[in-house]
Amino acid sequence: MENKLQELTDKLYKEGLSKGKEEGEAIIAKAEAKATMIIEEAQKKAKEIVRKAENDARDFRVKVEGDVKMAATQSVQATKTDIENLMLKGIIGGKSASVLSSVDFVKEIITAVAERFNSQESVDLELVLPESLKAELEPFVSGELASILSSKITATYSGRVKGGFTIGPKDGSYFIDLTAEAFENLIGEYMRPVTRKMLFGE
Repeated sequence: MENKLQELTDKLYKEGLSKGKEEGEAIIAKAEAKATMIIEEAQKKAKEIVRKAENDARDFRVKVEGDVKMAATQSVQATKTDIENLMLKGIIGGKSASVLSSVDFVKEIITAVAERFNSQESVDLELVLPESLKAELEPFVSGELASILSSKITATYSGRVKGGFTIGPKDGSYFIDLTAEAFENLIGEYMRPVTRKMLFGE
């Protein structure tokens, strides 16, 4: 009886031990599979992070290189323009102002332009002259010029006009710009391509 009880006990023990071992191995296998899955997922995420970082770094490098090239190009262009302007100013700067500051020359041109207005349409005229020539031109405008025109002419004097003048209908519908600045800009536009080719071979 004792032997049978012992055998039964041993059998139950072995079966329990075997079952516990199987369950333990299953738990370990499941845990290992989950750990493997977690590691693979982590490696996948790590690769994605590295790939994104590399793409971001490449995009940033391309953007920085583009910005640097653009800044360099703009800087070179601005420098060229400054050099051109200095050259043109040296060539024409002051000369047009000098010619258009000659009282006799300005009187002659004003008369010719005003007469053209007078012959085509009878409108009151507005004239803007250099402040520096006010003393010499005021008597001419109110006397000689006013007498040859059928319309009324009003003159103002501006320190912003270096030489020459602007003239047009008093209603401001349009005006003719014969100032030194306008001449310099006009001459500069014609001379700029030649100056650029001479300086930079472009």
